[in-house]
Amino acid sequence: MVLRGYVPTSEETLQTLAALRLQSLNSDFSTHAPFPRLEELFPPHVLHARLPPPRRQPPTKCRGARLRAGLLAGGLWGQALAKQRAERDQRLRGRLREEGASTMAAIVEKWKLLQGMGRPEAMAAYVALVREWPGFGSTLFDVDLRTVRPRWGRGGGQPWQRAALTPLSLQSLVGAGPQRLWLGIGAKAVSLYKPGEPEPLDSFCYGRISSFGASDSSTFRLSVEDRDLLFETSQVDEIAQLLNTYLASTGARRPLRPQEPATSPPASAPTALPQGLCPTAGPWQHQPPVGSFHS
Repeated sequence: MVLRGYVPTSEETLQTLAALRLQSLNSDFSTHAPFPRLEELFPPHVLHARLPPPRRQPPTKCRGARLRAGLLAGGLWGQALAKQRAERDQRLRGRLREEGASTMAAIVEKWKLLQGMGRPEAMAAYVALVREWPGFGSTLFDVDLRTVRPRWGRGGGQPWQRAALTPLSLQSLVGAGPQRLWLGIGAKAVSLYKPGEPEPLDSFCYGRISSFGASDSSTFRLSVEDRDLLFETSQVDEIAQLLNTYLASTGARRPLRPQEPATSPPASAPTALPQGLCPTAGPWQHQPPVGSFHS
């Protein structure tokens, strides 16, 4: 979970977690201790995020210009461009090696500060640190939020009506095209996260979920009170099965069938934004200093 980037926190905390993992694996620091590869200790995407983004060439508008560019690409210009790309890739690989060496050195320094910590203590400190994230214990799915719509009208209604049904945290996403999110399914609630952000955009207790199902093989529908959330995902079946499991175990209401139709619309539209769907956990700001795990 940590190495896949599903625990959003600072690089300092990620280095601390890596040091605790080394302490649990090898005990105290030693130059003779076996070193795992960096990608087995630290999320690789964090290092890649430090690299400068590739420069994009502006598209050629004229058809003749595109034709000339295609002809040139097959000749000397093509060879020159290929050489430039190879040199750029080599520089990026060199930069990535430098960033990796710097990160590993920082992890080792934190590992040295954990001298005397036993393996069980290191493992407990690792888990305690990860558990500080409010989404700990949830299963996260990569989804694209396609739309949030009222449950009556099924795509109709005025824009202001849609806004009135959408939480403030999601209003900025509506109408902006598909948005990549994390769909977190936990024992008590379903939450939506922006990737890399520790606090959820919104959370829905299971008592608020009226139905869910697959609109097609790649579209998952989640009906929360008076609105439908449509997600594009390749894991429709996995999401539905997990939701069924949690709904059946809550005991607060009957488990819903994945294809159960939505309930009838309420008599009148709400005049205010829905508030307090789930209790909100406090901000995750805990970043203990290295060495604070000693007794």
